[in-house]
Amino acid sequence: MKASRCIMVATAVILAATQARPQSEGSERGSLIGAWHLVRIDAPDPVGRNALKNQPIGMLIYTGDGHMSVQLMYPRSANSLNNEYVLGGYEASFGSYDVDETKHIVTHHVQGSITRDLLLGKDLPRVYQLTGDGHLIIRSADPREHWSVTWEHY
Repeated sequence: MKASRCIMVATAVILAATQARPQSEGSERGSLIGAWHLVRIDAPDPVGRNALKNQPIGMLIYTGDGHMSVQLMYPRSANSLNNEYVLGGYEASFGSYDVDETKHIVTHHVQGSITRDLLLGKDLPRVYQLTGDGHLIIRSADPREHWSVTWEHY
């Protein structure tokens, strides 16, 4: 009697654990989930050289429930950097994300940003590539933009 109860309890626990797994496990979306640290940003100038001389440090996070956050801090020598994404040498935004595995596009839906209204409410489609050596490379989906960002899981 005790043995059959133990088997029933064990079966229930295994069944519950199996059903609790995220549906994205084993998918490319599942491979994106977690915390990533910045390896490098490549932003070629018109001649093809990397125009970004001072590399920032940074973190990108994708959660299993569809939220994302990214933060980059540029070196002091680049702290005057200001644009749509960066304010005073710091870049930060958060929101939700969707993945189109067929097109290899991850779209960031910006809900908050250090630059406030410049990015707030925007959808930022990004082409992603998961490499064999464990890197995540993200590029703009806009063919006029030629930058790429390489990330590595912590």
